[in-house]
Amino acid sequence: NKNTDKEASKKEKPSFELSGALLEDSNTFRGVVIKYSEPPEARIPKKRWRLYPFKNDEVLPVMYIHRQSAYLLGRHRRIADIPIDHPSCSKQHAVFQYRLVQYTRPDGTAGRKVKPYIIDLGSGNGTFLNNQRIEPQRYYELREKDVLKFGFSSREYVLLHESSDATEDDQKTEEEEEEESTCRADSE
Repeated sequence: NKNTDKEASKKEKPSFELSGALLEDSNTFRGVVIKYSEPPEARIPKKRWRLYPFKNDEVLPVMYIHRQSAYLLGRHRRIADIPIDHPSCSKQHAVFQYRLVQYTRPDGTAGRKVKPYIIDLGSGNGTFLNNQRIEPQRYYELREKDVLKFGFSSREYVLLHESSDATEDDQKTEEEEEEESTCRADSE
Protein backbone atom coordinates (compact mmCIF):
# COMPACT_ATOMS: atom_id res chain seq x y z
CA ASN A 1 0.00 0.00 0.00
CA LYS A 2 2.91 2.36 0.79
CA ASN A 3 4.45 1.64 -2.65
CA THR A 4 1.30 2.73 -4.51
CA ASP A 5 1.21 5.95 -2.45
CA LYS A 6 4.82 6.74 -3.45
CA GLU A 7 4.06 6.00 -7.12
CA ALA A 8 1.02 8.26 -7.03
CA SER A 9 3.06 11.13 -5.59
CA LYS A 10 5.72 10.68 -8.32
CA LYS A 11 3.14 10.89 -11.13
CA GLU A 12 3.94 13.61 -13.59
CA LYS A 13 1.70 16.65 -13.43
CA PRO A 14 -0.19 17.47 -16.66
CA SER A 15 1.55 19.94 -18.95
CA PHE A 16 -0.54 22.13 -21.20
CA GLU A 17 2.47 23.49 -23.09
CA LEU A 18 2.83 22.81 -26.82
CA SER A 19 4.87 19.70 -27.56
CA GLY A 20 5.83 17.43 -30.45
CA ALA A 21 4.18 18.22 -33.79
CA LEU A 22 2.21 21.14 -32.35
CA LEU A 23 5.41 22.82 -31.19
CA GLU A 24 7.01 22.32 -34.62
CA ASP A 25 4.01 24.02 -36.25
CA SER A 26 4.15 26.96 -33.88
CA ASN A 27 5.52 30.25 -35.11
CA THR A 28 8.73 30.95 -33.18
CA PHE A 29 11.21 33.78 -33.64
CA ARG A 30 14.40 34.18 -31.59
CA GLY A 31 13.15 31.44 -29.26
CA VAL A 32 9.81 33.14 -28.55
CA VAL A 33 6.44 31.76 -29.68
CA ILE A 34 4.77 34.43 -31.81
CA LYS A 35 1.01 34.88 -31.31
CA TYR A 36 0.51 35.94 -34.94
CA SER A 37 0.88 34.32 -38.35
CA GLU A 38 0.71 36.32 -41.56
CA PRO A 39 -2.24 35.69 -43.90
CA PRO A 40 -1.72 34.36 -47.46
CA GLU A 41 -2.54 37.80 -48.93
CA ALA A 42 0.40 39.45 -47.08
CA ARG A 43 2.50 41.68 -49.37
CA ILE A 44 5.27 44.28 -49.09
CA PRO A 45 3.72 47.64 -50.05
CA LYS A 46 4.85 49.74 -53.01
CA LYS A 47 3.79 52.91 -51.20
CA ARG A 48 6.34 54.10 -48.65
CA TRP A 49 4.32 54.27 -45.45
CA ARG A 50 5.69 56.00 -42.35
CA LEU A 51 4.69 56.25 -38.71
CA TYR A 52 5.17 59.63 -37.06
CA PRO A 53 5.24 59.17 -33.28
CA PHE A 54 4.35 62.06 -30.95
CA LYS A 55 4.54 62.19 -27.16
CA ASN A 56 2.48 65.17 -26.00
CA ASP A 57 3.81 67.85 -28.40
CA GLU A 58 7.26 66.30 -28.82
CA VAL A 59 7.99 64.91 -32.29
CA LEU A 60 9.94 61.63 -32.12
CA PRO A 61 12.01 59.95 -34.89
CA VAL A 62 10.01 58.80 -37.93
CA MET A 63 9.56 55.04 -38.41
CA TYR A 64 9.71 53.71 -41.96
CA ILE A 65 7.25 50.84 -42.22
CA HIS A 66 7.32 49.81 -45.88
CA ARG A 67 10.23 47.36 -46.04
CA GLN A 68 8.36 44.24 -44.85
CA SER A 69 4.81 42.92 -45.04
CA ALA A 70 4.16 42.96 -41.27
CA TYR A 71 5.47 44.74 -38.17
CA LEU A 72 4.96 43.37 -34.65
CA LEU A 73 4.45 46.03 -31.97
CA GLY A 74 4.97 45.21 -28.32
CA ARG A 75 7.03 45.35 -25.13
CA HIS A 76 9.02 42.16 -25.90
CA ARG A 77 12.12 43.84 -27.35
CA ARG A 78 13.69 40.60 -28.59
CA ILE A 79 10.90 40.07 -31.14
CA ALA A 80 9.10 43.41 -31.59
CA ASP A 81 9.76 45.21 -34.88
CA ILE A 82 8.42 48.38 -33.25
CA PRO A 83 9.04 48.36 -29.48
CA ILE A 84 6.39 50.03 -27.32
CA ASP A 85 7.77 50.25 -23.80
CA HIS A 86 4.79 51.55 -21.84
CA PRO A 87 3.90 49.18 -18.94
CA SER A 88 0.23 49.10 -20.05
CA CYS A 89 1.22 47.58 -23.41
CA SER A 90 1.40 43.83 -23.95
CA LYS A 91 4.56 41.92 -24.91
CA GLN A 92 2.94 41.16 -28.28
CA HIS A 93 0.38 43.93 -28.55
CA ALA A 94 -0.58 44.48 -32.21
CA VAL A 95 0.60 43.97 -35.80
CA PHE A 96 0.72 46.28 -38.82
CA GLN A 97 -0.11 44.04 -41.75
CA TYR A 98 -0.06 44.91 -45.45
CA ARG A 99 -2.60 42.89 -47.43
CA LEU A 100 -3.36 42.56 -51.13
CA VAL A 101 -7.09 43.26 -51.39
CA GLN A 102 -9.59 43.67 -54.20
CA TYR A 103 -11.42 46.91 -54.83
CA THR A 104 -13.78 48.30 -57.46
CA ARG A 105 -12.48 51.07 -59.71
CA PRO A 106 -14.75 54.03 -60.58
CA ASP A 107 -15.44 52.41 -63.99
CA GLY A 108 -16.75 49.28 -62.23
CA THR A 109 -13.81 46.99 -63.03
CA ALA A 110 -12.04 45.07 -60.29
CA GLY A 111 -8.53 45.98 -59.20
CA ARG A 112 -6.12 44.85 -56.50
CA LYS A 113 -3.91 46.94 -54.25
CA VAL A 114 -1.84 46.55 -51.11
CA LYS A 115 -3.40 48.33 -48.12
CA PRO A 116 -2.24 48.74 -44.51
CA TYR A 117 -4.17 47.13 -41.66
CA ILE A 118 -3.84 46.93 -37.89
CA ILE A 119 -4.79 43.91 -35.78
CA ASP A 120 -4.80 43.85 -31.98
CA LEU A 121 -3.43 40.53 -30.66
CA GLY A 122 -5.78 40.34 -27.68
CA SER A 123 -3.80 42.91 -25.67
CA GLY A 124 -4.90 43.62 -22.12
CA ASN A 125 -5.38 47.37 -22.53
CA GLY A 126 -6.31 47.65 -26.19
CA THR A 127 -5.34 49.34 -29.42
CA PHE A 128 -7.01 52.61 -30.37
CA LEU A 129 -7.65 53.81 -33.92
CA ASN A 130 -8.61 57.50 -34.01
CA ASN A 131 -9.43 57.30 -30.27
CA GLN A 132 -11.79 54.31 -30.71
CA ARG A 133 -10.80 50.97 -29.17
CA ILE A 134 -10.68 48.27 -31.84
CA GLU A 135 -11.85 44.69 -31.35
CA PRO A 136 -9.04 42.17 -30.85
CA GLN A 137 -8.13 39.56 -33.51
CA ARG A 138 -9.77 41.55 -36.31
CA TYR A 139 -8.16 43.50 -39.17
CA TYR A 140 -8.93 47.21 -39.46
CA GLU A 141 -7.98 49.01 -42.66
CA LEU A 142 -5.77 52.02 -42.04
CA ARG A 143 -5.92 55.25 -44.02
CA GLU A 144 -3.55 58.14 -44.40
CA LYS A 145 -3.58 60.43 -41.33
CA ASP A 146 -5.05 57.76 -39.03
CA VAL A 147 -3.87 58.03 -35.42
CA LEU A 148 -2.99 54.92 -33.39
CA LYS A 149 -2.49 54.56 -29.63
CA PHE A 150 -1.55 51.47 -27.64
CA GLY A 151 -2.68 50.73 -24.08
CA PHE A 152 -2.63 53.78 -21.80
CA SER A 153 0.48 55.24 -23.43
CA SER A 154 0.23 58.96 -24.25
CA ARG A 155 2.28 58.32 -27.39
CA GLU A 156 0.33 58.76 -30.63
CA TYR A 157 1.40 57.36 -34.00
CA VAL A 158 0.21 59.16 -37.15
CA LEU A 159 0.24 57.10 -40.37
CA LEU A 160 1.43 58.95 -43.48
CA HIS A 161 3.22 58.01 -46.70
CA GLU A 162 5.98 59.68 -48.71
CA SER A 163 3.61 61.85 -50.79
CA SER A 164 1.34 62.82 -47.85
CA ASP A 165 2.94 66.25 -47.59
CA ALA A 166 2.16 67.16 -51.23
CA THR A 167 -0.77 69.51 -51.74
CA GLU A 168 -4.08 67.95 -52.76
CA ASP A 169 -3.88 69.49 -56.27
CA ASP A 170 -0.44 68.02 -56.91
CA GLN A 171 -1.43 64.51 -55.88
CA LYS A 172 -2.72 62.05 -58.42
CA THR A 173 -4.96 59.28 -57.27
CA GLU A 174 -3.71 55.73 -57.71
CA GLU A 175 -6.50 55.17 -60.23
CA GLU A 176 -5.32 58.13 -62.37
CA GLU A 177 -1.75 56.82 -62.28
CA GLU A 178 -2.94 53.32 -63.24
CA GLU A 179 -5.01 54.73 -66.11
CA GLU A 180 -2.03 56.76 -67.36
CA SER A 181 0.26 53.75 -67.32
CA THR A 182 -2.42 51.67 -69.08
CA CYS A 183 -2.91 54.41 -71.72
CA ARG A 184 0.86 54.67 -72.28
CA ALA A 185 1.11 50.91 -72.67
CA ASP A 186 -1.79 50.92 -75.17
CA SER A 187 -0.28 53.70 -77.30
CA GLU A 188 3.17 52.08 -77.56
